[in-house]
Amino acid sequence: MARRLIDLSVPLKAGIASDPEYMRPKIEYQNHQQTAPRMAEYMGISVDQMVGGEYAGVEQCQISTHNGTHMDAPWHFASTMNHALKPGGEPSWRIDDVPLDWCFKPGVKLDFRRFDDGYVATANDVEAELKRIGHMLQPLDIVVVNTRAASRYGEDDFIDSGCGMGRAATLYLLERGVRVVGIDGWSWDAPFSFTQRKVKETGDASLIWEGHKAGRDIGYFQMEKLTNLDQLPATGFEIIAFPVKVHRASAGWTRVVALLPE
Repeated sequence: MARRLIDLSVPLKAGIASDPEYMRPKIEYQNHQQTAPRMAEYMGISVDQMVGGEYAGVEQCQISTHNGTHMDAPWHFASTMNHALKPGGEPSWRIDDVPLDWCFKPGVKLDFRRFDDGYVATANDVEAELKRIGHMLQPLDIVVVNTRAASRYGEDDFIDSGCGMGRAATLYLLERGVRVVGIDGWSWDAPFSFTQRKVKETGDASLIWEGHKAGRDIGYFQMEKLTNLDQLPATGFEIIAFPVKVHRASAGWTRVVALLPE
Protein backbone atom coordinates (compact mmCIF):
# COMPACT_ATOMS: atom_id res chain seq x y z
CA MET A 1 0.00 0.00 0.00
CA ALA A 2 1.38 3.40 -1.00
CA ARG A 3 1.89 5.77 1.92
CA ARG A 4 2.75 9.44 2.27
CA LEU A 5 4.88 11.10 4.95
CA ILE A 6 4.28 14.57 6.38
CA ASP A 7 7.01 16.11 8.50
CA LEU A 8 5.48 17.58 11.66
CA SER A 9 8.79 18.85 13.08
CA VAL A 10 10.36 22.29 12.90
CA PRO A 11 14.12 22.56 12.33
CA LEU A 12 16.34 23.28 15.31
CA LYS A 13 17.57 26.70 14.25
CA ALA A 14 19.46 29.52 15.93
CA GLY A 15 18.64 33.17 15.42
CA ILE A 16 14.84 32.98 15.17
CA ALA A 17 12.11 33.71 17.70
CA SER A 18 11.35 30.10 18.57
CA ASP A 19 11.56 30.58 22.36
CA PRO A 20 11.91 33.38 24.91
CA GLU A 21 15.19 35.12 24.16
CA TYR A 22 17.07 33.62 27.12
CA MET A 23 16.13 30.09 25.96
CA ARG A 24 16.95 30.32 22.27
CA PRO A 25 19.40 27.76 20.87
CA LYS A 26 22.91 28.74 19.85
CA ILE A 27 24.65 26.84 17.06
CA GLU A 28 28.26 27.42 16.00
CA TYR A 29 28.96 26.15 12.49
CA GLN A 30 32.49 25.06 11.59
CA ASN A 31 33.25 24.37 7.95
CA HIS A 32 35.71 21.93 6.37
CA GLN A 33 38.54 24.44 6.24
CA GLN A 34 38.11 25.52 9.85
CA THR A 35 38.39 21.98 11.18
CA ALA A 36 41.31 20.94 8.97
CA PRO A 37 44.21 22.39 11.00
CA ARG A 38 43.41 20.47 14.18
CA MET A 39 43.09 17.15 12.33
CA ALA A 40 46.27 17.84 10.35
CA GLU A 41 48.13 18.53 13.60
CA TYR A 42 46.75 15.33 15.14
CA MET A 43 47.85 13.28 12.14
CA GLY A 44 51.26 14.96 11.93
CA ILE A 45 50.74 16.29 8.41
CA SER A 46 50.14 19.65 6.77
CA VAL A 47 46.70 20.87 5.75
CA ASP A 48 47.66 20.94 2.08
CA GLN A 49 48.25 17.18 2.24
CA MET A 50 44.57 16.60 3.07
CA VAL A 51 42.12 15.99 0.23
CA GLY A 52 41.03 19.42 -0.94
CA GLY A 53 42.64 20.91 2.15
CA GLU A 54 39.49 19.95 4.00
CA TYR A 55 38.41 17.86 6.97
CA ALA A 56 34.79 17.93 8.24
CA GLY A 57 31.74 20.10 8.70
CA VAL A 58 30.85 20.18 12.41
CA GLU A 59 28.38 22.05 14.61
CA GLN A 60 28.71 22.92 18.30
CA CYS A 61 25.31 23.45 19.95
CA GLN A 62 24.19 25.13 23.13
CA ILE A 63 20.59 24.01 23.44
CA SER A 64 17.89 22.97 25.87
CA THR A 65 16.05 19.67 25.54
CA HIS A 66 13.00 21.91 25.09
CA ASN A 67 14.30 23.69 21.97
CA GLY A 68 12.88 22.72 18.60
CA THR A 69 10.19 20.07 18.24
CA HIS A 70 10.49 17.94 21.35
CA MET A 71 8.63 15.59 23.67
CA ASP A 72 8.20 16.41 27.34
CA ALA A 73 8.22 13.63 29.91
CA PRO A 74 6.10 13.61 33.10
CA TRP A 75 9.24 14.62 35.05
CA HIS A 76 9.02 18.01 33.33
CA PHE A 77 5.61 18.66 34.87
CA ALA A 78 6.14 17.38 38.42
CA SER A 79 8.36 15.10 40.51
CA THR A 80 5.55 12.54 40.95
CA MET A 81 2.73 11.30 38.74
CA ASN A 82 -0.30 8.99 38.65
CA HIS A 83 -1.84 10.25 41.88
CA ALA A 84 -5.27 9.55 40.33
CA LEU A 85 -4.31 5.96 39.58
CA LYS A 86 -2.54 4.77 42.73
CA PRO A 87 -2.37 5.97 46.34
CA GLY A 88 0.56 8.33 46.80
CA GLY A 89 1.39 8.27 43.10
CA GLU A 90 4.86 7.25 41.88
CA PRO A 91 8.08 8.95 40.75
CA SER A 92 7.61 10.70 37.43
CA TRP A 93 9.02 9.03 34.35
CA ARG A 94 11.88 10.68 32.45
CA ILE A 95 12.18 10.85 28.67
CA ASP A 96 14.23 7.65 28.52
CA ASP A 97 11.33 5.84 30.23
CA VAL A 98 8.80 6.45 27.44
CA PRO A 99 7.33 3.16 26.18
CA LEU A 100 8.29 3.04 22.51
CA ASP A 101 4.98 1.47 21.49
CA TRP A 102 3.25 4.68 22.69
CA CYS A 103 5.23 6.62 20.08
CA PHE A 104 3.88 4.95 16.92
CA LYS A 105 0.10 5.00 17.07
CA PRO A 106 -3.01 6.23 15.22
CA GLY A 107 -3.27 10.01 15.24
CA VAL A 108 -6.22 12.30 15.89
CA LYS A 109 -6.19 16.02 15.07
CA LEU A 110 -8.25 18.57 16.98
CA ASP A 111 -8.63 21.77 14.93
CA PHE A 112 -8.65 24.67 17.39
CA ARG A 113 -7.43 27.37 15.02
CA ARG A 114 -10.70 29.24 15.54
CA PHE A 115 -9.90 30.00 19.18
CA ASP A 116 -8.32 33.31 20.15
CA ASP A 117 -4.74 33.61 21.34
CA GLY A 118 -4.60 32.80 25.04
CA TYR A 119 -7.88 30.88 25.08
CA VAL A 120 -7.84 27.87 27.42
CA ALA A 121 -9.56 24.91 25.77
CA THR A 122 -12.01 22.98 27.94
CA ALA A 123 -13.21 19.41 28.14
CA ASN A 124 -16.39 20.52 26.37
CA ASP A 125 -14.31 21.92 23.52
CA VAL A 126 -12.52 18.59 23.12
CA GLU A 127 -15.76 16.63 23.27
CA ALA A 128 -17.43 18.90 20.72
CA GLU A 129 -14.49 18.63 18.31
CA LEU A 130 -14.43 14.83 18.60
CA LYS A 131 -18.16 14.78 17.85
CA ARG A 132 -17.63 17.07 14.86
CA ILE A 133 -14.98 14.81 13.33
CA GLY A 134 -16.89 11.65 14.28
CA HIS A 135 -14.17 10.03 16.35
CA MET A 136 -14.32 8.09 19.61
CA LEU A 137 -10.98 8.14 21.36
CA GLN A 138 -9.16 4.84 21.70
CA PRO A 139 -6.49 4.09 24.31
CA LEU A 140 -3.06 5.30 23.14
CA ASP A 141 -4.38 7.43 20.28
CA ILE A 142 -1.87 10.25 19.74
CA VAL A 143 -3.85 13.49 19.86
CA VAL A 144 -2.42 16.63 18.25
CA VAL A 145 -3.90 20.10 18.60
CA ASN A 146 -3.82 22.50 15.64
CA THR A 147 -3.81 26.15 16.76
CA ARG A 148 -2.82 29.27 14.84
CA ALA A 149 0.59 29.26 16.52
CA ALA A 150 2.38 27.36 13.74
CA SER A 151 1.64 30.21 11.32
CA ARG A 152 3.69 32.51 13.59
CA TYR A 153 6.70 30.24 14.15
CA GLY A 154 9.90 32.26 13.99
CA GLU A 155 8.06 35.58 14.45
CA ASP A 156 8.34 37.76 17.54
CA ASP A 157 4.79 36.92 18.64
CA PHE A 158 5.12 33.13 18.33
CA ILE A 159 5.36 32.43 22.05
CA ASP A 160 2.20 34.49 22.61
CA SER A 161 0.21 32.86 19.81
CA GLY A 162 -2.46 30.20 19.80
CA CYS A 163 -4.78 28.73 22.38
CA GLY A 164 -3.73 26.20 25.01
CA MET A 165 -5.11 23.10 26.67
CA GLY A 166 -6.53 23.50 30.16
CA ARG A 167 -6.48 21.00 33.00
CA ALA A 168 -9.96 19.64 32.33
CA ALA A 169 -9.28 19.29 28.59
CA THR A 170 -6.04 17.43 29.26
CA LEU A 171 -7.65 15.10 31.79
CA TYR A 172 -10.47 14.40 29.35
CA LEU A 173 -7.87 12.88 27.02
CA LEU A 174 -5.87 11.11 29.71
CA GLU A 175 -8.92 9.52 31.34
CA ARG A 176 -9.71 7.90 27.99
CA GLY A 177 -6.30 6.31 27.68
CA VAL A 178 -4.42 8.91 25.65
CA ARG A 179 -0.78 9.04 26.77
CA VAL A 180 0.98 11.03 24.01
CA VAL A 181 -0.27 14.41 22.82
CA GLY A 182 1.13 17.34 20.88
CA ILE A 183 0.53 20.95 19.89
CA ASP A 184 1.98 23.41 17.38
CA GLY A 185 2.39 26.15 19.98
CA TRP A 186 5.32 26.94 22.20
CA SER A 187 3.50 25.28 25.09
CA TRP A 188 0.70 22.77 25.66
CA ASP A 189 -0.80 25.40 27.96
CA ALA A 190 -2.00 28.82 26.87
CA PRO A 191 0.84 31.34 26.39
CA PHE A 192 2.34 32.46 29.69
CA SER A 193 1.66 36.13 28.92
CA PHE A 194 -2.09 35.45 29.15
CA THR A 195 -1.76 33.25 32.23
CA GLN A 196 0.29 35.95 33.96
CA ARG A 197 -2.55 38.45 33.56
CA LYS A 198 -5.11 36.01 34.96
CA VAL A 199 -2.94 35.15 37.95
CA LYS A 200 -2.39 38.84 38.72
CA GLU A 201 -6.14 39.48 38.48
CA THR A 202 -7.28 36.48 40.51
CA GLY A 203 -4.31 35.49 42.67
CA ASP A 204 -5.02 31.89 41.61
CA ALA A 205 -1.62 30.20 41.22
CA SER A 206 -3.28 26.92 40.16
CA LEU A 207 -3.74 28.52 36.72
CA ILE A 208 0.02 28.30 36.12
CA TRP A 209 0.67 25.37 33.78
CA GLU A 210 -2.74 23.88 34.56
CA GLY A 211 -2.61 21.62 31.49
CA HIS A 212 0.89 20.39 32.21
CA LYS A 213 0.06 19.77 35.85
CA ALA A 214 -2.64 17.27 34.86
CA GLY A 215 0.37 14.97 34.41
CA ARG A 216 0.63 14.81 38.18
CA ASP A 217 -2.74 13.03 38.20
CA ILE A 218 -2.08 10.80 35.17
CA GLY A 219 1.38 10.63 33.63
CA TYR A 220 1.63 11.48 29.94
CA PHE A 221 4.10 12.69 27.30
CA GLN A 222 3.53 15.84 25.25
CA MET A 223 5.08 17.26 22.12
CA GLU A 224 5.47 20.99 21.49
CA LYS A 225 6.40 23.14 18.49
CA LEU A 226 4.84 20.83 15.91
CA THR A 227 4.19 22.11 12.39
CA ASN A 228 2.19 21.25 9.26
CA LEU A 229 -0.79 20.06 11.29
CA ASP A 230 -2.99 21.93 8.80
CA GLN A 231 -1.96 19.31 6.21
CA LEU A 232 -3.44 16.46 8.24
CA PRO A 233 -6.97 15.08 8.09
CA ALA A 234 -8.81 14.71 11.38
CA THR A 235 -8.19 10.95 11.51
CA GLY A 236 -6.95 8.12 9.31
CA PHE A 237 -3.22 8.59 9.82
CA GLU A 238 -0.49 7.37 12.14
CA ILE A 239 2.09 9.38 14.04
CA ILE A 240 5.71 8.32 14.54
CA ALA A 241 7.42 10.26 17.33
CA PHE A 242 10.52 8.74 18.89
CA PRO A 243 12.37 11.16 21.21
CA VAL A 244 16.15 11.24 21.53
CA LYS A 245 17.13 9.10 24.49
CA VAL A 246 18.64 11.71 26.80
CA HIS A 247 19.58 10.03 30.07
CA ARG A 248 17.22 10.95 32.93
CA ALA A 249 16.07 14.09 31.09
CA SER A 250 12.79 15.98 31.23
CA ALA A 251 12.48 16.04 27.44
CA GLY A 252 14.07 14.90 24.20
CA TRP A 253 14.25 16.35 20.69
CA THR A 254 11.83 14.48 18.45
CA ARG A 255 11.42 14.02 14.70
CA VAL A 256 7.66 13.73 14.45
CA VAL A 257 6.22 12.34 11.22
CA ALA A 258 2.67 11.57 10.12
CA LEU A 259 2.09 8.48 7.99
CA LEU A 260 -0.92 8.68 5.66
CA PRO A 261 -2.33 6.29 3.07
CA GLU A 262 -1.77 7.63 -0.46
